[in-house]
Amino acid sequence: MAVLSRVGPTRQTARVTRTPVTYAFDAPLWLWEARQGEGWTFVSLPEEVADEVLELAAPVARGFGSVRVEVTVGATTWHTSLFPSKDAGTYVLPVKKAVRRAEGLEVGRSASIELRLRDV
Repeated sequence: MAVLSRVGPTRQTARVTRTPVTYAFDAPLWLWEARQGEGWTFVSLPEEVADEVLELAAPVARGFGSVRVEVTVGATTWHTSLFPSKDAGTYVLPVKKAVRRAEGLEVGRSASIELRLRDV
């Protein structure tokens, strides 16, 4: 929690709290065509979620425009990054093999995703 002070004739102290920015959505898993043999599996963010993420996370985006997130699918939670994809026209979320196994996820089937922006 940050404490802000104003210097001047009057001194005010305010408490600033930050509410986590979270999203929940369902989306199908897909294989990255360039790496199909390696099993790179992703979920594309819905357009309205991607638009808001772009707006909120632009100041804290990292290399390649990536955005750090915490993701929950079923009982599994992990840290990863979203990556902008020109081909998909949205952000894409990598879904690790360990998560797919633990949650019984398959390419082509939908997953319920809960996503929290870590740096916003």
